[in-house]
Amino acid sequence: MIEARPPEGYLLSQTPKPGGGKIQFKMAFTFWKTATILGLFSLVHALTQSTGIPSPPKPEPIDVIELPLPPVTANESTGGCTYAVNPNGTGCISASWITSSFQSGNFLPDGKHVTASLVFSGAPAAPDPRSIYSGLQVIIVKADGTFFPNSDPFKCITCGIPAENRFNLTASTDYEYPQAFTDGTRILAGPYIISCGIHQLASTACTPEQVYIYPIRWNVNVDGSGAGGTMRELRKHPDDVHISFNAISYSGSTIAQYAYFARLHFIHSPTTGIPLTPRYDLVNVTQFLDSSGPSLFSANGTNLTMNTQAIAVGEARGLSGLGNQLDYIGFCWESCNIDITSVNLQTGEVTRVTSDPEYVDPVDTTSDGEWTVIMDTTTENRMMFLAGMRGIPPLVDLLITGAVSSVRNNGVRRFFQPWIVDRYGARYYNNDTCYYQGQQVNAAGNGSDGSINDPNWNGGADPRWSLDGTKIAYFQMLVTEPNYGGSNPLPCPNSTAQGGRTYRLMLATLPSRTPLNWTTPSPVSDVIPWGQPYVPGSALATSSTSLMGNYTLTGKVQGYADVAFIGADATSTTLRTVAVTYHNYSDDGHNFIIGNEQVTATYPNLTLTHVDWYSDLHATGIYGNSTKVTSSDGFHFEIDTQTNKFYANGTLTTTVNGVVYEQPINGG
Repeated sequence: MIEARPPEGYLLSQTPKPGGGKIQFKMAFTFWKTATILGLFSLVHALTQSTGIPSPPKPEPIDVIELPLPPVTANESTGGCTYAVNPNGTGCISASWITSSFQSGNFLPDGKHVTASLVFSGAPAAPDPRSIYSGLQVIIVKADGTFFPNSDPFKCITCGIPAENRFNLTASTDYEYPQAFTDGTRILAGPYIISCGIHQLASTACTPEQVYIYPIRWNVNVDGSGAGGTMRELRKHPDDVHISFNAISYSGSTIAQYAYFARLHFIHSPTTGIPLTPRYDLVNVTQFLDSSGPSLFSANGTNLTMNTQAIAVGEARGLSGLGNQLDYIGFCWESCNIDITSVNLQTGEVTRVTSDPEYVDPVDTTSDGEWTVIMDTTTENRMMFLAGMRGIPPLVDLLITGAVSSVRNNGVRRFFQPWIVDRYGARYYNNDTCYYQGQQVNAAGNGSDGSINDPNWNGGADPRWSLDGTKIAYFQMLVTEPNYGGSNPLPCPNSTAQGGRTYRLMLATLPSRTPLNWTTPSPVSDVIPWGQPYVPGSALATSSTSLMGNYTLTGKVQGYADVAFIGADATSTTLRTVAVTYHNYSDDGHNFIIGNEQVTATYPNLTLTHVDWYSDLHATGIYGNSTKVTSSDGFHFEIDTQTNKFYANGTLTTTVNGVVYEQPINGG
């Protein structure tokens, strides 16, 4: 049980930290994987009226089907994949998503094949030729209803590669987010590039003997020695030359994540570093950090300001279809509302990409930059008890962004569904009587078991557009034990997929669209003017100064807020409590907030956050009347960013126009 504690008070009489001037908050983002509907904040309402943003597009036809995968074997032990299960002898897979480690990727440039990574199971022992269909592999799947010459709808790219063609593969090899290059001959999969040389991956000329797997190395030592830094969430730039990636940093009791941009440089015979094999080195590495730019929060005396043009990259989520911007999860624009933000690689201009009060992070943009597909939790209202009240500045979020983002999942169960939205984002139109929030890709169907909109099938990361903009590939997982049941039982579904499989690869086709005439863009500059060049062996650049004391945050349109930033004790420089009282506060002229809120956060270990929350907020405006209120003894919850299991004492309830949004059940 979590102990309920009384409020500690707002302490608004504390003396401000002397010195005044510009003070920055430490932006050490707790590791969290962080989805919501695309939009542009409530200011889009005003912008639509003043800048001629067009009325939103009408709903379009979308056809969704499931793509075929290798057959499932019930016997995953050696030899369990028999000819009776797969007559072609080309491998079997597990029914379980967790065992299979399945992830879909993107389209090959022809738009007729989709990449994926998965674990093959039940292969017989060598020298049986079927033994190569074992373990983690990368495949391509037919997306046009045709078959490969052996009559399979899939082709394993990495199965059977000679040992001398595989460099630095280990037991911990990860082929996450397999992304085909636009030349059709290579795939970026985790920290590896899989190449078939001059041959197209889908061609019969691309045989195992022609395939090579090269490691990607990020040098982090002054002398170039060692195995290099550990990278995660690698994403390919549209120019096929650059990538973005993230890296975790541990410092004492703090875990943080930083994002980077780099050029891929192939070295056939390296003389330093490990492995001393053909590999791709990352050169001209830049940290996505604007160390000389504006702070997210700054203070001048007792006056507090927030600058939404501050570049605060927490986790890089990918590079745009046009290649001119980075999409990332950063600091919230509104309290508890986890969104996608973008920053122009050259100008540093920051744009809010998503805004509705749900969670989003998987995102992909069409090759012309006109449309975006996201995975979003809006169909479940999972985050509404936290973010349903609009227009609250993200003050308490300085403590709880990681904890709030972790509520989006229930363990391995996700609540994502795919949506598309045009580049102007969510907006009001028809004199504010209508609201556009995009179109759900898989809305059609009757919701029955196994249907395309079955709510028990939830989306995975990285939905992907075909380069011609007419198709979307995404994958889903079926909720499985122990992530259902409880005192408010969720259904315990049985899979209708082949072999009882609990994961599936989906293809959405947009038949009314004219295919785009895309071309691979010219390589962009290695130099990001606002970024921080990474020097191997140097200390990580951070944006870190604490701000303690009492301040006034003035609404951009009306009202103000009394804000107290409080440390663990009178001499502490580590923020522990944020307390705010709102006085008819409004940043946009459409939402007006009164009331008070106080949040205290402690961190029992690197990934666990304990939150004590007291809230009594009320608002009126364009989104209607709303309240955000905790129970009389407060709302006290704990969540681990690695397990995403929610546990709380007390309640936090948000009500919007009479609709009540409550927190998930404990353990759910």
